[in-house]
Amino acid sequence: MKLSLTTRIFLGYAVVLVTFGAVSGFSVLTLRQNQLEMRLVSEGYLELSQTVVLIENLQASQARDNARLRDEPSLETRKGLTRLARLYFPGSMATYLTKGKALAAEVVKWAPESERPFVADVSKRLTELEMRFAEYEAASDATFLLFESPTLDIERAGAALDRLQLTEKALLASIRLLHGSLESRIRDHVRLTQERERRTGVAIILLPVVAIGVGLLATGLAARSLRPVRTLIDAVSRIRRGDFAATIDAKGEDEIAVLAREFDAMAKALREREAQLQQKQQELLRAERLAAVGRVSAQVAHEIRNPLSSIGLNVEMLQDQVGSGSFTFKTADEAREATHLLASVMREVDRLTEITEDYLRLARLPTPAKRPEDLRKIVEDVLGFAKEELERAGLKIESRLGTESLPISADEGQLRQVLLNLIRNAREAMAAGGTLTVEATSKDTRLEVRVKDTGAGIPPDVREKLFEPFFTTKQGGTGLGLPLSRQIIEAHGGTISVESEVGVGTTFLLSFPRAP
Repeated sequence: MKLSLTTRIFLGYAVVLVTFGAVSGFSVLTLRQNQLEMRLVSEGYLELSQTVVLIENLQASQARDNARLRDEPSLETRKGLTRLARLYFPGSMATYLTKGKALAAEVVKWAPESERPFVADVSKRLTELEMRFAEYEAASDATFLLFESPTLDIERAGAALDRLQLTEKALLASIRLLHGSLESRIRDHVRLTQERERRTGVAIILLPVVAIGVGLLATGLAARSLRPVRTLIDAVSRIRRGDFAATIDAKGEDEIAVLAREFDAMAKALREREAQLQQKQQELLRAERLAAVGRVSAQVAHEIRNPLSSIGLNVEMLQDQVGSGSFTFKTADEAREATHLLASVMREVDRLTEITEDYLRLARLPTPAKRPEDLRKIVEDVLGFAKEELERAGLKIESRLGTESLPISADEGQLRQVLLNLIRNAREAMAAGGTLTVEATSKDTRLEVRVKDTGAGIPPDVREKLFEPFFTTKQGGTGLGLPLSRQIIEAHGGTISVESEVGVGTTFLLSFPRAP
């Protein structure tokens, strides 16, 4: 079975990982075994051995003290020896035996399964020693009473002491046998641990060498399998340097060819992403510019609107006074001139008021109150509203709206404002007459509206600045109509674009998402 490149590389490095994992596992397991052995020796058998040594030394010391009773002529001295034996020996021996049994009971809990029978045997032998020492204490008390008597019976006391010494020898033999068993066990475990450490050391040296060899072999096989990838490096480097137009166009069905095609797809996606990022960056800059302009416009409009209202009110009052004859003029011409001047001031006030309202709309455009609407019907109504105005300007109107419903979720008032602005811009661009064409169509999930005129067209350098606030080519224009229109359209999730040819005309294209 032929394995894929990915599978071969995966299996190669899986073998490496398994090899190193086996080495690590072996090392950890061996270390754990050695730690358990050392704990068994240091915390178990050594402490048990030391306790047995204490028992042995205590018993040997007591045996020596008892032997002095035979040759001690002084009654007081004999009483002192027996009193000391009764006070010191039983308590100390009981303490050592209890300690030994408790230690054996603790060790048997965590000792390896193979060592538990031996530890249990040690505990059993300590229990037997405890019983024998109880009998030994009773025999010692009987012997001590004979040596404490003022009328010492040498033969009887000596015979009792001989029997006691035989018991002591038997106890010492049992204790030494137990001690020897523990020491032998300790030596065996130390020898076993040393042998295991030697084997482990050799294995830990050899196994990493084997693992490294396996790793080198797997690396060599992976490098051999990946050698054809070098042919892709140049193309990939070009893409990395930003040349997203670079393509590989690899043929075939092997993994390298698939990889090359994926790189081509990646380059295409990067080209699209870069274009989108540039577009988003431009939109962000435009939004920041509009926000700044909006704040300034709002402040300026706020500062101007109140004085304008006062000026307009005062001018109206002056007009009323002049009309009622409250002022005396030398001639009728002076009265007419004053009335004319006041009317001119009032027109300028109205014009400035309208400009401030445009500024405020740009700065405080309300969120669209969207409702289900028919875009075709909205365009049709706007054309009907502007028809008389367009005909007075000597324009021919071509309406290509069709009969299909164009569902859209929109604020009708805001869309009417945008369409009226574009239609009036087209009328002003065709001052000498022409044809206005308005078309509404549906394309897949988008709805499109085209407003086309046959005016003088827009030069490219002007076309780039059309949607910038305050940029205008019209006499007395504010340069806010198209930026405000674009803001409204984008608030509806749509886009606006312009195509123009000097001497031929201009077309504004509005695109909106189609509603369900």
